[in-house]
Amino acid sequence: MGIFYEYFRAANRQVAVEKPDHSRVVEKPLPGFPAFDAVESKWFNPCDSLSKLIALIRNVPYSMDLVPTVELYPPPENAPKTDQELAALPEDSPYLVGPGIEELPVDVRDSLADVTDAELVELGERWAAEEGGDPESYSALVAELRDLARRARDEGQLLYCWNFG
Repeated sequence: MGIFYEYFRAANRQVAVEKPDHSRVVEKPLPGFPAFDAVESKWFNPCDSLSKLIALIRNVPYSMDLVPTVELYPPPENAPKTDQELAALPEDSPYLVGPGIEELPVDVRDSLADVTDAELVELGERWAAEEGGDPESYSALVAELRDLARRARDEGQLLYCWNFG
């Protein structure tokens, strides 16, 4: 099945972790559930894929440290601290199966938001050359993330990543 990643914007951490068991990408908001502005990607994870994109945008060497996230859910303060505590968790514990929600740094949001239209094609081509794939698909994903980041910055919000799988 794989892991699904959804990037979304929220006003604060409290809003970002509302109803954590539910996807952030919905076509029609459900009663009692927050409506998020989100971008969906099955394979695009923060520590590897997003770090590679940020390295390309900033024209710096790739490092997984380029996107240091803050884990918000499941709550890190309640995480098992020993192998015995981990083994004692129920099978469906979010610490074992997810979902997870991470906050992305402001500088990552701003790097994405600062991508110009003129840079989209070049970034897609460079990324595809490194990863193998369709440059147009990569450019389209960069454009979606850039637009989400711009809306977040304009509203004074941060970006978050919801994952499950």
